[in-house]
Amino acid sequence: MDISSMRAYIRAVVEIDSSDIPNDVLNRFLGEGYDQVVYSEKRWPWYEVAIDFDTVGGTSDYTLAVVGAAETVGLREVAALRSSSRIVQYIGRDEGDANWPQNTASNGEPAWWSFWADSVRFYPTPSSAQKIYVRGFKNPTAFGAGTGDNVSPSDFPEPFHIVIATYGIARAYEQQEDPTMAAQYFSIFNAELDTLRARHLDTPAPQPLTLNLNRLNSNMGMPSRLRYSWE
Repeated sequence: MDISSMRAYIRAVVEIDSSDIPNDVLNRFLGEGYDQVVYSEKRWPWYEVAIDFDTVGGTSDYTLAVVGAAETVGLREVAALRSSSRIVQYIGRDEGDANWPQNTASNGEPAWWSFWADSVRFYPTPSSAQKIYVRGFKNPTAFGAGTGDNVSPSDFPEPFHIVIATYGIARAYEQQEDPTMAAQYFSIFNAELDTLRARHLDTPAPQPLTLNLNRLNSNMGMPSRLRYSWE
């Protein structure tokens, strides 16, 4: 659903027209619903990105804007870092600063990193320019106020569109001074969002457990059933 389809759906359900609630107001309601969905989870899978950036010799701190410069909308969170030769391990800022004090020279290939105040700090300080590969979560694209009529909510799969529209229905009823219907649709919005969250954030199923595997012949697994000592 694009934003104009959402507005039409809201007006059909609430039985209003543009003289009751202008397009701009409904767009802002839909923007609120979009933000409610976006920020209900930190790690929606469709925000996952893999990018890279270059360090500068003698510089240990890099803002999130610098780390995520290759991503058009910027990074919201860093998940993992690696160089061309190693995985850069995460470490707490206090422990990192204690082991590699900033007032002493400790340059080399980054082996650890910490995150504080929207900045990545490497330990030891990079001694030269080096490419760092980043896995993280990008920022959401703006949706709502100022959105073109043919624009759909960015990144989110189609089932989320009706949920955002349902939030708009709740706000429209609220604006029309019908708190009972507003509360009912807020409840529907939360229930539908919980269902979609469970569907899209499901933990991957573990691999089957294999015991006594012969590493020299991977085709040799367990027998058809366990054998007991008295058999």
